[in-house]
Amino acid sequence: MTSPFHRLCRLSLVAGFAVGMATAAFAVGGNNDDTNPPPKTQTTKTCTDGKVWDKAKKECVTPKKSSFNDDDLYKFAREFAYAGQYENAITVLNLASNQNDPRILNYLGYANRKAGRMELGMSYYRKALQADENYILARSYMGMALAEQGDIQGARVQLVEIRDRGGEGTWAYRALLQSLNGYRTY
Repeated sequence: MTSPFHRLCRLSLVAGFAVGMATAAFAVGGNNDDTNPPPKTQTTKTCTDGKVWDKAKKECVTPKKSSFNDDDLYKFAREFAYAGQYENAITVLNLASNQNDPRILNYLGYANRKAGRMELGMSYYRKALQADENYILARSYMGMALAEQGDIQGARVQLVEIRDRGGEGTWAYRALLQSLNGYRTY
């Protein structure tokens, strides 16, 4: 038979574990986006010329700040970026009301870097990390950019930062590690 003291201890352990897991999830970026590639939608399957799919109208429309909220604009831009439509991604991201949202800043960094504007991209990654130092996806993309520029040590610093912020098992960590050819030195 379990005493009330033992039940209380067990309950305290369970509660402590739950709080610890929630804290770890937040450190990894609980408010950050999913790092899996976005699913293709009508925006990249049907629409052309930077238009986006409006579910309510069931047609491709030119994105406008007044027509979509920041989450919608972010999703459109992310899909464009993954489809290699970097200029369309940047156009849509520039419509976001909150230009200090780390997600918006990160994808402005990604799209500009991929479009050949490395320094501008790096400045957006820095801004994203100023807005949220725990945003591991920005750290991953910044690390990849550093590796592309030959700054392997700088990329490793970002890998360690991701690990130290609880992100070792994430796509962000694995992708940066892969860009370093699986080479860890920490």
